[in-house]
Amino acid sequence: MSGHHDVHSGLHSERGALAGEHPGRARNPVVKVLDLAWLEFAKPDLERAEAFAHAFGFTTAHRTADEVHLRGSDPGSPCVLIRRGARSRFAGPAFLAADSADLLRLAAATDARVAPLPESIGGLGVDLIDPSGLRVRVVAETHELPALQPQQPHVLNLGHEVVRVNGTQRPPRVPARVQRLGHVVVQTTRYRETLDWYLRNLGMIVSDFLYYPGQRGRGPVMSFIRCDRGVTPADHHTLALTLGPSNRYLHSAYQVADLDALAAGGEYLRERGYRRSWGIGRHIQGSQIFDYWRDPDGFMVEHFSDGDMFDGSVEPGWAPMSATGLAQWGPPATKDFLGITPGAESLREVRAIVDSLREDNEFDLRRLRGLLKVANS
Repeated sequence: MSGHHDVHSGLHSERGALAGEHPGRARNPVVKVLDLAWLEFAKPDLERAEAFAHAFGFTTAHRTADEVHLRGSDPGSPCVLIRRGARSRFAGPAFLAADSADLLRLAAATDARVAPLPESIGGLGVDLIDPSGLRVRVVAETHELPALQPQQPHVLNLGHEVVRVNGTQRPPRVPARVQRLGHVVVQTTRYRETLDWYLRNLGMIVSDFLYYPGQRGRGPVMSFIRCDRGVTPADHHTLALTLGPSNRYLHSAYQVADLDALAAGGEYLRERGYRRSWGIGRHIQGSQIFDYWRDPDGFMVEHFSDGDMFDGSVEPGWAPMSATGLAQWGPPATKDFLGITPGAESLREVRAIVDSLREDNEFDLRRLRGLLKVANS
């Protein structure tokens, strides 16, 4: 018998829940959002932010002295809205509702109100605050941007299937053209309360749960959550929530055409002095090919391609969390990606740990031990 050990054995999460564990969906949600519409940020230097955005593969859809809207090639809303602010911060996500009737239903259930959005984006919105204190906007009937010319995926000779004859493969070293916004990942000190809030109010459903090794009985500490579109497939996760010592943005992800676009686009970014955080590799939860970068303000952003798509029938998987379990192949997860690189950010997180352990939330001493075990796995 071979002595080879598969480091990914037991980490793929097709295994389901045990009796009494979280079902991963609400019985009667208020509404069911269709997708992530856009993300909003504040940044002091819009010119610098826009220069990185173009190198990353966005197109500017709208620009004023104090605001820039960044879009992908797919039709619909912009992917990112950046407003000039005194400091860099994540202002919150916007989710797309089916129509204004859903907004009225959501507003009535949450004691909020429906209000018109700025003319630059159009439509209506409801602003809510999740249990972590994050502003969550739900929108409908916004302006529809037309499709742009997309970056075409490459024609591949796969195995013995020959479809490219008398032609070479020469991916241009240009920005990987963003197609659309895929997902956002946030950390919360009130994970279970926040998870249930999204499932109950926005009708989202869990694709995968992760738990700290040896702590499954205490419940999950991370969930990959998708929109429930019934028989229509949706991204494996539109939102991911993870328990931690502070409430903060972790990263957001944007789809590109294929691996060649992602890799050549990464070389374009590297040549211009931008910093890769982690990649290239293929994830386990979601299966997507990934490449993570830091923008000039320190926000982590991801190019991805070939992600899983689930319809509403797929039940949540369960798996232990580990650093090696973040990817099927690729380089080991970096200290930067894990948030443990010595520097200002890791120092802030250490301070957050001390503060969090003094407060009434879900991040207690045993959870801290679990997190440290994951970081060193």
